[in-house]
Amino acid sequence: MKKKKLTGWVLGICIAVAVCGCGGSKFKNPSRGGTLIMATSAYAEPYAYYAGDQIVGIDVEVAEAIAAKLGMELEVRNMELDSIFDELNSGKAHIGMAGMDATEDRLKEADFSDPYMRIKQAVIVRADSEAVELSEVSGGLIGVPVGAAGEITVSELPDAVVMYYDNGADAVQALLNDTIHAVILDKELAEELVSGRAGLKILEEDFIARGCSVAVAKGNEELLDDIDKALDAIIADGTVFEITNKYITAK
Repeated sequence: MKKKKLTGWVLGICIAVAVCGCGGSKFKNPSRGGTLIMATSAYAEPYAYYAGDQIVGIDVEVAEAIAAKLGMELEVRNMELDSIFDELNSGKAHIGMAGMDATEDRLKEADFSDPYMRIKQAVIVRADSEAVELSEVSGGLIGVPVGAAGEITVSELPDAVVMYYDNGADAVQALLNDTIHAVILDKELAEELVSGRAGLKILEEDFIARGCSVAVAKGNEELLDDIDKALDAIIADGTVFEITNKYITAK
């Protein structure tokens, strides 16, 4: 668990991150008809996670759809979240997606596509909390999973102090233990974690975090253009909507 005082717009994960090719001017762009290698951290359900020995999720299927538009096969490789940029910038993978967004820090390392989905966020507080909106707990400690989209929302609160956790369940447990005052999670996950647990409630106030994006190595305009065109096509034909609804039930 890490503690950080927010001083600007920060996001650690809609989020999706993808990086392609090597750093500098020598890009290893995949050939049309070849294999598109995706780096991910498969611990971000519903975006990328293990089902048995298979990595599945929204980002995996979106990447498959992108590869199909480019006439390519997709290969998925799992790694720790912090290793994705190093792996991709070394040219060992072409893209990587793990439910992450384009943050200011990440934009220093990569260029990003337009967002392909937006993530609804919910705020969990203790049942005895008098807060009715997030701004009323902004002076307290707010828990979010490392790399989660909730960091966007909480970053906009003045003087907020973020407590980072490995996952949503750990953040909720800290809230139950009264060590933090609120948790921000993807709405579906928040509802799942609160269901059947006494002592917690979800505020009626919803937030929309900026959507997941695909990133490519800095300056790799050729691949970024290909990915943006592929994303435009699979958004327009409803593919992304169908994939998202498969994993996230509409409320």
